[in-house]
Amino acid sequence: MLTEIKGICPIIAAPFTKDGEVDYKSLDNLVKALIKGGCHATTLFGIAGEYYKLTDTEREKMVEVCVNATKEAKGKLIISVTDHSTEVAVKRAKYFEKMGADCLMILPPFFLKPGAKWLYDHMKAIADAVKIPVMAQYAPEQTGVAIPPETFVKLEKECPNMIYYKIECKPAGPYVTNLMTLTGGKMKIFVGNAGFQLIECMDRGAIGAMPGCSMFDVYLDIFNNYVSGNRDDAIKAHDELLPMLNHIRQNVEQIIYFEKKILKRRGIIESDYCRKPSFATDDYFEKLFDEFYDKMAKKYNW
Repeated sequence: MLTEIKGICPIIAAPFTKDGEVDYKSLDNLVKALIKGGCHATTLFGIAGEYYKLTDTEREKMVEVCVNATKEAKGKLIISVTDHSTEVAVKRAKYFEKMGADCLMILPPFFLKPGAKWLYDHMKAIADAVKIPVMAQYAPEQTGVAIPPETFVKLEKECPNMIYYKIECKPAGPYVTNLMTLTGGKMKIFVGNAGFQLIECMDRGAIGAMPGCSMFDVYLDIFNNYVSGNRDDAIKAHDELLPMLNHIRQNVEQIIYFEKKILKRRGIIESDYCRKPSFATDDYFEKLFDEFYDKMAKKYNW
């Protein structure tokens, strides 16, 4: 019986000390805070987790810390396979499975823009190499690689454990509907893109979201109201979140920067350091952020 994943599964931030070293103590605390706070799973090495700024040694230690923290807090852990070589990605997937991942997420290779066949073969090779559930991530804005819905449908049919899909193209809604239509409503889809289209995509059949982790309780509020039938309350909570998202997610490095500021202010991580290159803020960015933060903090008792 494969582990079931659904709901709010935020991307784990990569905490660093003020000197730029990985802060494993804060990482442990972050994972436990997310699980104890009600998150249905957590996700390591997502794009917003700065995987591309880590050494192999750091990544291995982070896997160990997150697996142990997840077991202690009785949660579920998704780990993303981001390697561009199929051979290396398969080895990495087997290693993550052996370490204790509950599910794998695949970021398909995008350097030098491999063709559709290579992308399909890459994802299928990973799914075939492990027994745990596998998720495909579709993030063309970040990768520059387009994947037609039919590719994911083919994977769905040929790989029994390839059962989840994180969709964050723009617009995401029609793509979600295409996947659901092509599979008779069977596709298990998560929303990406910081949950901007969370309500719409759940209306279209999505089963959860994988946003940043700093405002996890806000996303849980939206999701729990929605699945409980309180759609109007879900929309209201989502509407209150959107001004903050609109401000802090104008590019990926920007949301990483502000996510860490929120996590630090909430006392979840020790430092909000971002490895360079990072986002260059200014006084007005900070002023507007403070205004939005104060409103959210008051409502959710941060």
